[in-house]
Amino acid sequence: MNRNAIDRRRFLRASGIALALPALPSLGKAISASEGSSASTLRLCYLYVPNGVNMQHWRPSGSEDALTLNRSTAALEPLRNDLRFISGLTHQHAFAGNDGGGDHARANASYLTGQRAYKTAGSDIRIGVSADQVVAQHYAETTRLKSLELSCDGVRKSGQCDSGYACAYQFNIAWADERTPVAPESNPRLVFERLFGNGTHGQRRENYQLRQASQRSMLDFLKDETKLVHRSLGREDQAKLDEYLSGVRDIESRIEKAERFGFPQDPNHPTPPGIPDSYRQHIRLISDVLTLALETDSTRVATFMFAHDGSNRSFRDIEIGDGHHDLSHHQRNADRLEKIARIDTFYCEQLAYFLQTLKDRKDASGQSLLDSTMVVYGSGISDGDRHNHDDLPVIVAGGKAAGFRGGVHQKLSSPTPMSNLHLELIQKMGVSLDQFGDSTEPLRLV
Repeated sequence: MNRNAIDRRRFLRASGIALALPALPSLGKAISASEGSSASTLRLCYLYVPNGVNMQHWRPSGSEDALTLNRSTAALEPLRNDLRFISGLTHQHAFAGNDGGGDHARANASYLTGQRAYKTAGSDIRIGVSADQVVAQHYAETTRLKSLELSCDGVRKSGQCDSGYACAYQFNIAWADERTPVAPESNPRLVFERLFGNGTHGQRRENYQLRQASQRSMLDFLKDETKLVHRSLGREDQAKLDEYLSGVRDIESRIEKAERFGFPQDPNHPTPPGIPDSYRQHIRLISDVLTLALETDSTRVATFMFAHDGSNRSFRDIEIGDGHHDLSHHQRNADRLEKIARIDTFYCEQLAYFLQTLKDRKDASGQSLLDSTMVVYGSGISDGDRHNHDDLPVIVAGGKAAGFRGGVHQKLSSPTPMSNLHLELIQKMGVSLDQFGDSTEPLRLV
């Protein structure tokens, strides 16, 4: 067999990236070129669930400072003092105006942007930048990945999905700018390999170095070749070549950034399998990889869409064969409302798993990773039958390092833009911003 063919396949297999070790107090600072990996380091995660909830069994009772968890959220009881339920948040831009139908697309599109999606099924999509991406841009050169976008759904970037709205609105909650959704990844294995590289523990460093050497060699070759080719081309072709080379320069900048962070040991964690049959296991595998990303300071910003709004997924894990979206149009039917409550319980159990995992891990200061992570969990619809976007089901978890107080049910006196919550979190993450989306003021959580 041709030796070059062997080497080529070897390099193709070795297309992974290694990451820093978890932040270890005994080392003083995390093994990373990033700054700010100290006790003050904060992280921000947004988790999204679709189709609203059965509020009768979801909303807590009791006083604001002595909340009693309801049936659907009972799995969160061990984490009570890390939770803040918020009632009264609204996304006005998700309601139907002159746009007509399309509440599910608008729910996803406005959730993190606080903006109204321009109704189109074509390529002329338009919405605002999302809160997570405002923060991600701030940390773009601080961590290996400026942000991490995750989902348990496939990705659809084109076509019509909901009453004349492009699928891009319904399958994405992160937006880099008004026309560019940041597509999530749903395969736990691919997410892990993007973060830590492929191969087993102990092989990832070697694979990373092979990849760097291979890409460096390719770039050197391209530079020499393009110098020769460029002189022989006409203006139009030179412009096309320059456009192509901008992509090459992007690769080069990513290589340089990776080299700046050095070659630390890879985490002692097995590579997860691909997408499992069990939805519960799928969510938890993605949650585990997200926890590793936060623990290693690979990123400080993440979004995790359990499912897109309008999802008609059935729930074999809890023996519900009906589609979630179909059930959400319950028309006050008792059987359907009961199944929705069970689905809400299922999702809260997965939230509890993720939050407990964060709570059990330590950051560089030795405090709980949950304390230094602000987690927002919620939906862009309150009642799926009414398709209303006010009084949304929202929980803020963690964030004690930011001064947040848990064990609270914050009941807002009047409908309040959810963008006020986004603005508060953006500011807590160190970004100087006075207004976001349709915000009126920061929503204080102390």
